[in-house]
Amino acid sequence: MRGLYTKNIFPGLLDLSVGGKGFAQERIDTLKPVYGEVLEVGFGTGLNLPHYPAGVNRLVALDPVEMLPARVCRRIAAARFPVEQVRQIGEQLPFADRQFDCVATTLTLCTIVDPVSALSEMRRVLRTGGSYVFLEHGRSTDPKVARLQDRLNPLWLTSGIGCGCNINRPIDLLLAKAGFRLEILDRYVRGWPRIMVEMYRGVATPDHR
Repeated sequence: MRGLYTKNIFPGLLDLSVGGKGFAQERIDTLKPVYGEVLEVGFGTGLNLPHYPAGVNRLVALDPVEMLPARVCRRIAAARFPVEQVRQIGEQLPFADRQFDCVATTLTLCTIVDPVSALSEMRRVLRTGGSYVFLEHGRSTDPKVARLQDRLNPLWLTSGIGCGCNINRPIDLLLAKAGFRLEILDRYVRGWPRIMVEMYRGVATPDHR
């Protein structure tokens, strides 16, 4: 039953909840700086595809699981650039050092088992001068909300409803641990319940020293 939920029900619910017009504008704003050869980690059902800017030449779409394949195939077919799908976890990227101009994630870092290792891998495959763009939810700036997130996170994980989603990860601190420099960071709350929608949107650059 859990396998059916993970492969079919949860992707459909996710597609519905973050595939609307409101979230589309947030994707556009996030992806605006992206260009050239791009790696998207946590491709999911391909909701970002129509929102990549004209400067993108090619996208490598990485995800460890297959979600809604018929829907994804339609979205890839409609893309303005070539899309290569790769089945792999973010902690072990099968790419050469400094291969990509940009890396993008949207609502991905919450579910990766070891986000610092994955971010370190993303930094490794970014070219000098390249950018990592992200739209993620995570730990609140409000201490009361953050404490509530800490209390509820184990229950949320145990329930299996979010398929491994963590609600209390401090995205900015994870980026720093992985060797990224934050160039832009926008923090905002995008609705309710607040424990789930504390957003981090920004641009980071790799420190290759």
